[in-house]
Amino acid sequence: MTVVILAGGQSRRMGRDKLLLPLAGESLLERALRRWEEAGFRTLVSVSQLEKYPWLGERRVADAFPGAGPMAGLLAGLEASGGGVFLTAADMPFSDPEAARQMVQLCGDRAACVLQDGQGRWEPLFGWYGPEAETPARQLLEAGERKMQALLEMLSVRVLRPEELGQHWDSRILLNVNRPEDYEKLCLELER
Repeated sequence: MTVVILAGGQSRRMGRDKLLLPLAGESLLERALRRWEEAGFRTLVSVSQLEKYPWLGERRVADAFPGAGPMAGLLAGLEASGGGVFLTAADMPFSDPEAARQMVQLCGDRAACVLQDGQGRWEPLFGWYGPEAETPARQLLEAGERKMQALLEMLSVRVLRPEELGQHWDSRILLNVNRPEDYEKLCLELER
């Protein structure tokens, strides 16, 4: 299975490249790569430009529409993988490969599978997208639409409640690190 790790953001709220911030001896990006590769996933890292993170080598895929957000990274990953992909973000330090596997199994014949957060919203940045998502993603981006919700509205989607993941659910799965205070809180949590 292929995972696309989104790493194309500008880190505006953090004020510096958040994916290079250290966390328990490795950067956020290195943590994401290690976790998914140790679980046996093929990793593709969506970057805004191929010059970014040169040490990633062939794992990098350039956003299909630079500056167009996660959907551009998803499209690049779908094109590079030749099939479906699991989408996550490098700034989600607790994204869980085993939860991802469970989601894919529960997806059935749907084109996508995403979690519903505690407020009833869909979380499109931790989900499975089948190859049938590629064409509508391209069409939306070509039309100037960047919202992942717009893509999900065009697909047959299996929406999971967290409890459907059973033992694989952890309330931190959807946690992301955007601001300095998020990073500080995360570092304190990992020190405990």
